[in-house]
Amino acid sequence: MVLTHNLGFPRIGPQRELKKALEAHWKQQISAEQLLTTADAIRAANWHTQQQAGMDWIPVGDFSLYDHVLDMTVLLGAVPHRFGPVTDEISLELYFAMARGTADQPAMEMTKWFNTNYHYIVPEFDEATVFRLASNRLFQEIAAAQALGITPKPVLLGPLSYLYLGKETTPGFNKLQLLSRLLPAYQEILSSIATLGVQWVQIDEPILALDLDQNWLEGLQTAYHALQHNGCRLLLTTYFGTVEHHLSQLSALPIDGLHLDLCRAPEQLEAFLGQAFANKTLSLGVIDGRNIWRADLSNKLDMLTHAHTVLGNRLWIAPSCSLLHCPVDLTQETQLDQEIRNWLAFSVQKLAEVTILGQGLNAGRASIQSSLTISDQACRARRESSRIHNPVVAQRIQNLNAHDAQRQQSFAFRRPLQQQRFRLPLLPTTSIGSFPQTSEIRQTRAAFKKGRVSHLEYLAAMRAEIQDIITKQEQVGLDVLVHGEPERGDMVEYFGEQLWGYTFTEHGWVQSYGSRCVKPPILYGDVYRPEAMTVEWIKYAQSLTSKPVKGMLTGPVTMLMWSFVRDDQPQADTALQLALAIRDEVSDLERAGIGMIQIDEPAFREGLPLRRSDWAHYLEWAVKAFRIASSGVKDDTQIHTHMCYSEFHDILPAIANLDADVITIETSRSRMELLDAFVEFAYPNEIGPGVYDIHSPRVPNASEMLDLLKKAVRHIDPQHLWVNPDCGLKTRNWSETAAALSKMVDCARTMRNLLKA
Repeated sequence: MVLTHNLGFPRIGPQRELKKALEAHWKQQISAEQLLTTADAIRAANWHTQQQAGMDWIPVGDFSLYDHVLDMTVLLGAVPHRFGPVTDEISLELYFAMARGTADQPAMEMTKWFNTNYHYIVPEFDEATVFRLASNRLFQEIAAAQALGITPKPVLLGPLSYLYLGKETTPGFNKLQLLSRLLPAYQEILSSIATLGVQWVQIDEPILALDLDQNWLEGLQTAYHALQHNGCRLLLTTYFGTVEHHLSQLSALPIDGLHLDLCRAPEQLEAFLGQAFANKTLSLGVIDGRNIWRADLSNKLDMLTHAHTVLGNRLWIAPSCSLLHCPVDLTQETQLDQEIRNWLAFSVQKLAEVTILGQGLNAGRASIQSSLTISDQACRARRESSRIHNPVVAQRIQNLNAHDAQRQQSFAFRRPLQQQRFRLPLLPTTSIGSFPQTSEIRQTRAAFKKGRVSHLEYLAAMRAEIQDIITKQEQVGLDVLVHGEPERGDMVEYFGEQLWGYTFTEHGWVQSYGSRCVKPPILYGDVYRPEAMTVEWIKYAQSLTSKPVKGMLTGPVTMLMWSFVRDDQPQADTALQLALAIRDEVSDLERAGIGMIQIDEPAFREGLPLRRSDWAHYLEWAVKAFRIASSGVKDDTQIHTHMCYSEFHDILPAIANLDADVITIETSRSRMELLDAFVEFAYPNEIGPGVYDIHSPRVPNASEMLDLLKKAVRHIDPQHLWVNPDCGLKTRNWSETAAALSKMVDCARTMRNLLKA
């Protein structure tokens, strides 16, 4: 029999129950026991959903209260020394302290999980790091699943990926040296799992989709030869790209099975059907775990039928990766346009697709013919729909030329014109864009969408909030202001709602980090901006102050990466369509008298392909898209961009090629480490490294910010330096925000005086 399984299921709950429980616990509204009770109920419901869907193997250990990489840190007892010595089982309080920080210690760093919009908590390593079994939660979950009649397949992040994804906190230390200390802990974990009667363990090594040097490949061999004979069969799981370039190394591993992502890299299948894997199970990920389009089941069945003739009962079927990146259940979407709804599949529906394919192989194609017919009809309807293509957009793309992606003059020429226009002090202070959103603002916005308040009432409420935000910024003493974005629930969804080619869900939430969930819009067709989206809000804000107010836009690459994007044309083509829409908005803002316009691109690094050989093509079209969006302005209009929670060292030439006048970046959790790369590269334009972490509830003291600012001044010419937080402030409250920004402004003033002395 061909078996079906899942690699991971969304953690948040159908109605974001985990988010609500987490935030209630952090506000001390519910106890730790109540939080864990809620978490246990969501996890059990997830298991039941997968069991009802027909999965033969169900993942256990994929559920997390905050982040699965942090869970691995806890399981391995690898608590950073700065949180104090820990010899007992790691507490829930310490778990959240590492993720969110404390009054005494900043949170551990957070960065993107490969090329997704999920953020993980980065492990910290040095020569004194030790590993020990420090949590029993995984084993308790396995036992709980078994008690419910679930056939568990425990999920572990593999030792190579765990080390690779961490960071060395001691200069000159090589984290791969820790492998010999790490492997005994993994052996103990596997042995403990085996005592529970578990047959298979899913051990994830997503770094295998990357280019790895010889030392890491040797480490791979060392690791899996050490982990054999520990009582469980190992399914080595890869995803997000091809691993064919590691075929010889993978074939030499003493593993029992291998999972391949055939959605991101279908071309790798033939290589793994050869003799090198003649005695191993192959799990084929044929249902896309990262997008929401319904599968072409006939096409998938043809692919699997070919593999089945070679593999027989050694074939397993699964989604391409964890369904963490997809919404939970399409049946909740009662308001979605029926035509588009018929093109979609969320996590529950994707499990059904896996089961249908398994049945087709086990019982024959005729047994699923009705499902194949429905799938064929849906795929054909999407291809032929008149809603997909817009001839006006196609004509604009054809008319683009090189001039459209070029500012009139170089930065060196533009800079003095901008200085003369804005007359800012040394080390100008600003924020990234959003300000805290009160429950009243969110309720007003929701009521307006549901027609419960009039347009005039909504306009009055938003204007009152903007006026309050401008006043508070002036009281704090910021030099460049923002309108605070009270009208926006999400930086991508807000713009998508006003563009043709997008549609939206009510409950299509996915986890971004911790309790932070986002609801990506669905980009199904050609993009077109019918009218201005932000101009009236920014004009109103600017009318309230003599200080410059930045226009705030989301860039084309981020609009692309943070949407569920269409898969029927190259992403580069969709990016250009988005760029033209943003370009129109930039032009309208400039005509309205707005002199600073920020086009945020936090997903710019996220979109980078995993293999270096694919970088040049991506960077070419991504840079082009940004430049088309930003280049249609006068020389004295200052273009800003913002990037965060990614590593930029290796793409600095491309970032410089964006030709933004000012870039703001996240640097506080890494203590300004990123600036080394900007200095080495000699980044030519102005830069604002974040001096405090907005993703943590702690308010840093003034000395911390001043220390970071002093580091920044040592790295960057103060004439090119801005002072700002790491990111937007929407998730914070006003007391935290006012205190932190006041300290930030004071630090900038102190630094100005020190530079004058």
